[in-house]
Amino acid sequence: MLHCGEKRMPLPSLTMHSTVESMPESRRDWRRPLRYTWRAPWVFVHVVVAVPLALIAFSPIGRHARVRGERLDHWLQRWWSGGIVRRCGFRIVRAGEPLPGAVLFVANHVSWLDIELMHSQRVMSFVAKAEIARWPLIGWLASRAGTIFHRRGSGHSLNAVMEQAVERLRDGMAVGVFPEGGTGPGDRLRTFHARIFQVAADAGVTIQPVAISYGKNGKMDLRVPFAAGESFFANAVRLIGDAGVEAQVHFLDPIPRSDEGRRQTAEAARAAIARALGHDCEA
Repeated sequence: MLHCGEKRMPLPSLTMHSTVESMPESRRDWRRPLRYTWRAPWVFVHVVVAVPLALIAFSPIGRHARVRGERLDHWLQRWWSGGIVRRCGFRIVRAGEPLPGAVLFVANHVSWLDIELMHSQRVMSFVAKAEIARWPLIGWLASRAGTIFHRRGSGHSLNAVMEQAVERLRDGMAVGVFPEGGTGPGDRLRTFHARIFQVAADAGVTIQPVAISYGKNGKMDLRVPFAAGESFFANAVRLIGDAGVEAQVHFLDPIPRSDEGRRQTAEAARAAIARALGHDCEA
């Protein structure tokens, strides 16, 4: 189902090239103040609206009411997530279909917008870094939406995360993970940590890779990922003023769980995403 501001593209047209694009620092962008004037109020209103929507979505009404056959809480979460991506100046473009039911979605990680971009297409419980829980409003919304928080570098935390993820999957819910363990530079894929793939085997569910990119004309825009030392707030403010590009999400064909182990499964998922993005699988 398509949503306002989105368009469907044939699968081949979403394939990225290894070319990247960035704005020359010496070139003054005189439209930036105009974008802030237009977008910032809409972002503020959209964020404020999140509070009453969350109270409805996470109430018994949200779980039992239906909108076009979809649970009201799921519809509201997808509407809000897609809205915040568009309010920041992006146009959502989707290729492929997210699988229904209990699925482990594995995606490359470019931006904090990745969660909202994927959530706009399919409600799922995400595994995310524990720091997000402390972000103003976003952390509260993420917690209410069922995000599973992980303290990076903690083996005990990862064990608890995997147990929760398996439980969600066995309950018929979808779970989304970023096997790189954090946001990357956008022009290449980092190593996929294999251990998180064990949850799919333990829960007996399908794995669907997801390729995410931001840009236009088949080029990844390197202004979108976090700059070195950049905070969430600084990145969000900067993106609101940047020229609009496409937020592209490509749901790929599911991959089988390898009989040789989770490392082979992780490499198969990484290779599928790399091919969709036009990256060198060995990079």
